[in-house]
Amino acid sequence: MPEIQKQGTPEPAQSTALLLEFGAQRELIPAGTSFVIGRGADLSIDDNPYVHRRFLEIAERDGIWWLANVGSGLTASVASADGLAQSWLAPGASMPLVFGATTVMFTAGETTYEFSLTADTPYYQVSASWSRAAGADGVAELLSPMQRILLTALAEPMLRHGDGGSVQLPALDEVAARLGWSIEKLGRRVDSLCGKFARHGIRGLERRPDGEILASSRSRLVEHAIGARIVTTEDLPLLDAFVAQDDIAAVASSR
Repeated sequence: MPEIQKQGTPEPAQSTALLLEFGAQRELIPAGTSFVIGRGADLSIDDNPYVHRRFLEIAERDGIWWLANVGSGLTASVASADGLAQSWLAPGASMPLVFGATTVMFTAGETTYEFSLTADTPYYQVSASWSRAAGADGVAELLSPMQRILLTALAEPMLRHGDGGSVQLPALDEVAARLGWSIEKLGRRVDSLCGKFARHGIRGLERRPDGEILASSRSRLVEHAIGARIVTTEDLPLLDAFVAQDDIAAVASSR
């Protein structure tokens, strides 16, 4: 875990506004108020029928900002902006927003959403001595090069989008075509990847009774990988090189 330094409990009168950024949209949430994210809420998430009308609530209490999941089915991945601390916010759960900048991601239907929350006076400071090389959860160092390529392919739209907001993750057949694999081969490798993360305590990677990985588990895997900075834009050239090499091999074999 990162070394954190408590700044002391701020008095309510010292609370400052919280800045929410969702793509190009910016909302300043005044101290002492609450703000709801959902379909038709303070921050309206388009017309996606899979988004609850009231999904996430941001509220300031006793000088601390809190994020609560007030929905009934969706979950959210919450991470510090540097990816060193991450949590999974299930329905009915709440958590304090203790860092200076927080990234929140969730998937509804086929669309994944990302927004950021920035506080002027964070409750905790992360020590600079905690380096990313140490790993946020110990899994990044255990990934094989092929698993990193697969994870990058699954998260590719979010990595290339780059500025938050909403993005549609690729279907498995699209990822299989991108990598030049059969859908069966891709399924086995996604299953293995989810299993590796689940064994390291990452929640939300459940299987169906027949053993098949749920679509929600695949999106949770992507949310965690992005939030914990396990894959970043620096991994995209590796994916591009793998695809180009595979394309060259396919052309050569067809001659």
